[in-house]
Amino acid sequence: MEKVTLIATATMGLEALVAREVKDLGYEDVQVENGKVTFTADISAIPRANLWLRTADRVKVKIGEFKAYTFDELFEKTKALPWADLIPVDAEFPVIGKSVKSKLFSISDCQAIVKKAVVESMKKKYKQGWFDEDGPFYRIEVALHKDVATLTIDSSGTGLHKRGYRYLHNEAPLKETLAAAMIMLSAWKPDRPFADPFTGSGTIPIEAAMIGQNIAPGFNREFVSEDWHWIGNDVWDKARQEVEDVARYDQPLDILGADIDHRSVELASNNAMEAGFGDLIKFKQMQVKDFRHRGEYGILIGNPPYGERLGERPEVEEMYRDMGKTFNQFLETWSVYMLTSHEGFEELYGKKATKKRKLYNGNLKVDYYQFFGPRPPRN
Repeated sequence: MEKVTLIATATMGLEALVAREVKDLGYEDVQVENGKVTFTADISAIPRANLWLRTADRVKVKIGEFKAYTFDELFEKTKALPWADLIPVDAEFPVIGKSVKSKLFSISDCQAIVKKAVVESMKKKYKQGWFDEDGPFYRIEVALHKDVATLTIDSSGTGLHKRGYRYLHNEAPLKETLAAAMIMLSAWKPDRPFADPFTGSGTIPIEAAMIGQNIAPGFNREFVSEDWHWIGNDVWDKARQEVEDVARYDQPLDILGADIDHRSVELASNNAMEAGFGDLIKFKQMQVKDFRHRGEYGILIGNPPYGERLGERPEVEEMYRDMGKTFNQFLETWSVYMLTSHEGFEELYGKKATKKRKLYNGNLKVDYYQFFGPRPPRN
């Protein structure tokens, strides 16, 4: 197999970032749609995309796409796809599904029909009537949208936001993929100070350290497709060697994470240690109105409390006012980026954002408020 079509799935609002990452890996045939970025490349793109994509949720291998108005159509067209070229005789191959605005809306029926069609296709090739499914894992998905069925196999396994460093987290953890996106949407460069005043479990500072030292987000974890025979160990080894070769472990960074809660500071420190940044990232217990930094022209990125819970709102609004006064007085040369669902944030902060971007934190619609500071002087 020379070429594969891959789908990098993305949270709504992050598709353009994922597409930029795909292009930065050297892949040019890129199509962007809601929730996904599709591209065609050689097999080595499977390990490379899984290892390197910071803002994508998963990487799926597209097997086929067709119109399906009836269950018979779904069965016959699925059966005609070359499943046995990819799935070995001993593979475990469960089927999951989803359906949006389609005549075939019963997901359980669609899953059962696709499973049966794949089995029939494999029976023909392998000349046997039963499959034990006790080998490598190939999770098939049938996704129906406006009567178009897309059949894929997931190459990631656990979602790509699971980097392997965050064993513990606080109550409402920010996904690593969204944290990376917030940094990539900012003006931060590794030679500028970086701070997060609401560090929680340390996700934003850790993602910044990985970006700053050009460390692949998937360097510390495993992927389900490492067991796929048609990719091969040598392709994976080469991709992992590339990760090692381009990392800049000696890049100095000035990264600070602060939080009012001493337990969060301890948690963030432990997660940073797990990620290999124990000596690189500083963590301090500090409330937002006491936040100070000696650095100039830094980037401040935070995911503060939103005040969504009953009774929290007045306290959160007071904190937003403190934030505006503190940052505008003591961090005059800094750029500030804040994520919140609170619609009155700018008024409370006391300043209109230079730029605002709609994003999603889980299922919650949020705004990413960007307050640009002055540009640092050229050396």
